[in-house]
Amino acid sequence: MNPLLDQLQPYPFEKLKKLFAGITPDPAYRPISLGIGEPKHPTPAFIQKALTDNLSGLASYPATLGSEALRGAIADWLQNRYGIPRPDPASEILPVNGSREALFSLTQTVIDPSKPGALVMCPNPFYQIYEGSAYLAGAQPYFVNSDPKRNFAPDFSQVPQEVWERVQLLFVCSPGNPTGAVLTLDDWKELFALSDRYGFVIASDECYSEIYFKQDPPLGGMEAARKLGRDYRNLIAFSSLSKRSNVPGMRSGFVAGDAAILKKFLLYRTYHGGAMSPVIQAASVEAWKDETHVQDNIAKYVTKFSQVTPVLQEVLDVALPDAAFYLWAKVDKLVGISDTEFARRLYAEYNVTVLPGSYLAREAHGVNPGAGRIRMALVAEVEECLEAAQRIVAFTKKLAGQA
Repeated sequence: MNPLLDQLQPYPFEKLKKLFAGITPDPAYRPISLGIGEPKHPTPAFIQKALTDNLSGLASYPATLGSEALRGAIADWLQNRYGIPRPDPASEILPVNGSREALFSLTQTVIDPSKPGALVMCPNPFYQIYEGSAYLAGAQPYFVNSDPKRNFAPDFSQVPQEVWERVQLLFVCSPGNPTGAVLTLDDWKELFALSDRYGFVIASDECYSEIYFKQDPPLGGMEAARKLGRDYRNLIAFSSLSKRSNVPGMRSGFVAGDAAILKKFLLYRTYHGGAMSPVIQAASVEAWKDETHVQDNIAKYVTKFSQVTPVLQEVLDVALPDAAFYLWAKVDKLVGISDTEFARRLYAEYNVTVLPGSYLAREAHGVNPGAGRIRMALVAEVEECLEAAQRIVAFTKKLAGQA
């Protein structure tokens, strides 16, 4: 067996299952989960219709490169969404089966494990695929802690030169999971300069880009590159329909950017077996071409967050994020209770599931930046999220009375 598998850590939800083992929640409350970031808004009817209208595609093997129609629709979307020159569908775009598998497999493509001390850098807290993909590529992860004083952006200025010299791949997540933070143009300018100096690839995970709470949509990596007068060298951007269009079960997304890297990535995927079903491709074309359902989706999240956030602010240190569908709340106002104990007791006493922040991070540089926080995924309809928030308020007030 591959010994690198032994380096993988349990997924956060495995830890949560263990945390809740043996607990029978109070049956007076129906279960509400704010734990998993799985969209719960209805899938648009036109996407469902596109799936059923194209079932004949099941009779054909798909090409790993994807159809011209899909790559063209993605190119149009990138041009319209970010105001950039239309990317070349033949060389700068590659459809993928959701961002998770692409994040993992790009790491296998990029990392040269023959170079001693290969590093994959990522923010902390982080999406666990970044870490797992590093280990299985024969590299080691290096964590850069998010800084609340910088709107939870990692402070890359604190990374020593000898570390940068070993970095082969840098993961960024903007909007961030779990913080919702969006990288600024100055942040991108710094990252591009570092990439040019040290030669590493930037993997920009942008799967939450179409859920936001400010007037202007989040800045993307390819958009930042163009604004800074550069090409896409050493930059690969990832996007997905899962959150944008409420179709997580379709597993449909794309990567775009540096054509030289994508050429190698296509070669890897040809052997890896990463082709997307023709049925999914056809429905994805229709999804990328339509923006009305996206704006409707955003409006739902704006309404939900505008109602839920003030309720929770009564008892928790929490603020409206820049984007994404998480609230990242600090719970250590409560004397003597950890994020794990908060989550365990909330589940037991009020049947609400939240994810301890420490499960989403690693101890790095002497601290776990997720400790003392919880992540709440506001993915259900507004009424259910409000009920969960009200239970959290009641629970927190009860704890405060006990302190």
